[in-house]
Amino acid sequence: MWWHEGGSAGGRRGECDGARTPCAPSQRSLFRAVAALAIAALAGGCFQPLYGEQSPTGGPVLRDQLSAVDVLQIAAPKGTDEARIAVEIRNALLYDFTGGGYSAPPTHRLKISIASVRTSLIVDVNTSRPDLENYGLNVSYTLTEIGTGKIVVTGTTFARVSYDIPGQEQRFARVRGLRDAELRAGKVVADNIRSRLASYFIAGT
Repeated sequence: MWWHEGGSAGGRRGECDGARTPCAPSQRSLFRAVAALAIAALAGGCFQPLYGEQSPTGGPVLRDQLSAVDVLQIAAPKGTDEARIAVEIRNALLYDFTGGGYSAPPTHRLKISIASVRTSLIVDVNTSRPDLENYGLNVSYTLTEIGTGKIVVTGTTFARVSYDIPGQEQRFARVRGLRDAELRAGKVVADNIRSRLASYFIAGT
C-alpha cells in the first residue's frame, strides 16, 4: 500500500494498489485495523494460561510442570509467627501449583527460607507506642532438578505491608492486624515465586 498526501494540483491523493486506485480514508483505517489485529493474534501465541489444557508449542502444559514441583517444608522455629507464615506460604504455593488437585510425580524440588521484620512507622508522641506498623518478609528460594541435582533457579523476593493499631488497649485488634499483614505478605511472596517458576518453565530461563 502506498499513498502520497499532496496539496498541490499535480499531487496524487492516495493509491491503494498497483492500479493506483484512490484510497479513501476509511479504507486506510480498515487496513490499519486489520494489521493491528494480525499482530495481536501473533502476540497472543506467546502467552500460556497457568491452568491451560494445551501448550502453544505442543510440549507439557505449565500446570503439569508446576504440579511436579515438590515444595519442601519451610524451616522456622516452632511456635513462632514465622512458623505460621511458613505454613501459609507453602500451602499457597501447593494450591497455585496444582489448582487444588493432586501433585504429579516430582521432577523439581523447591527450597524456601524466610525472615520477617516489623517496623514502627508512626509512634504516639504521648505514649511512645506505635499507631502504625510495617510487616515485612524477606524470602530466598532455589529450584533444583531432581534427576540431575542441578539448581536451575535461584531468586529472592520480599513483601512489605502496613497495618493499623486501632488502640493500645485493644490487644486483640493489634494481633488481628498483624495476622492479616502476615497473610497478605505471604500471598505476595507466594505469587512472586510462582510467577518466577512459571517464567522458567515457559522460557527455560
